[in-house]
Amino acid sequence: MTKDTVSPLSSSSSSLSSSATSADSGAATPATHEGGGNGLLWVLVAVAVLFAFVRPRAPMDWLKLVDWQTVGALAGLLAITQGVEKSGMLQSAAQRLLARTTDLRQLALLLTATAAVLSALVTNDVSLFLLVPLTRVLATQAHLPLARLVVLQALAVNAGSALTPIGNPQNLYLWHRTGESFGGFMLMMAPTVLVMLFWLFVAVWLLVPRTAIALKPAAEAAPVQPRLLALSGVLFVGFVVALDRHWLLAGLAVVFVSYLLFQRRVLLGVDWALLAIIALMFVDLRQLAELPAVASLVGQWPIAEGWRAYLAAIVTSQFISNVPATILLDRYVHDLPALAAGVSVGGFGCVLGSLANLIALRLAKVPHGLREFHRISIPFLIVCAASAVLLRLG
Repeated sequence: MTKDTVSPLSSSSSSLSSSATSADSGAATPATHEGGGNGLLWVLVAVAVLFAFVRPRAPMDWLKLVDWQTVGALAGLLAITQGVEKSGMLQSAAQRLLARTTDLRQLALLLTATAAVLSALVTNDVSLFLLVPLTRVLATQAHLPLARLVVLQALAVNAGSALTPIGNPQNLYLWHRTGESFGGFMLMMAPTVLVMLFWLFVAVWLLVPRTAIALKPAAEAAPVQPRLLALSGVLFVGFVVALDRHWLLAGLAVVFVSYLLFQRRVLLGVDWALLAIIALMFVDLRQLAELPAVASLVGQWPIAEGWRAYLAAIVTSQFISNVPATILLDRYVHDLPALAAGVSVGGFGCVLGSLANLIALRLAKVPHGLREFHRISIPFLIVCAASAVLLRLG
């Protein structure tokens, strides 16, 4: 069975190798946002317009569809990330890391493992805000397959964050629903997470060659700005505390006013289109989940428990993302461990499976990021889903 399940990743590795150069040749073009895709923004706008005709709502009802806590948290983190980047600290850290790393596979394993561990402790999104900008700077100093490294990090945070109740939003929701202790929830998720992490490191081994890292001609390094770095560090800690205490508006005000007064250029680099994409995803996907036809279809499925619940969670996540899928299926699925495992694995595959996927690609600013993501993530979903369902059947 192992030989059969690894074959999709193995067969895709050769085609991925041939496409790596073209997919990553634009890694150092920071103005490009094709990774997340502004095309996706316009698709979401079109779907929202369609819903406006099919299911008219009052303006305030449209605003209520958006999870403003999530959008606000991302806005603050995007601004702080820009502050850290413009401080020059990432360039300095990248130089030190490249001086201590011997080959490309070692670097990929280090970045991927760090992403998985961090996501279990500080959530999947925060992990990406810390690591993807560093990876992008690494690609400006050495010839690296940026798109592939970022895709592997996106897979890593989806896998690692599934372990703990605080790793991602769906886990936090299901943790309270199950009534498990913190440790009990981790034990419940551990088998599925181990399967995902196993295939993650198999993917790194297959997709990243063990070759020496070729450095690019040294460019004039931007000087580190200690004051901007210190300001961004203080704002990061304060903003995380504000989010934990549910002081979102106060935290956002402090972040944006601080940069507006002392480092206005930081705000010019914020990816406002990403925030629009996330907000529109909530508007579109929640309306899709509310459709009577969808509710009727889901209600007819025999998905109350077992492997059917697990597979239903994976499939639903591909269309409406794993957090809305969790909320939608909770009323129909009685097997919460199966639901938790399914929406975790469902973060792989389609880019819409998890918001973390979109965030990673937008932060990377790499051409053809969506294409590279699906070349890796879809085979990865297949092998993880098959392995985890066999684990549940066993």
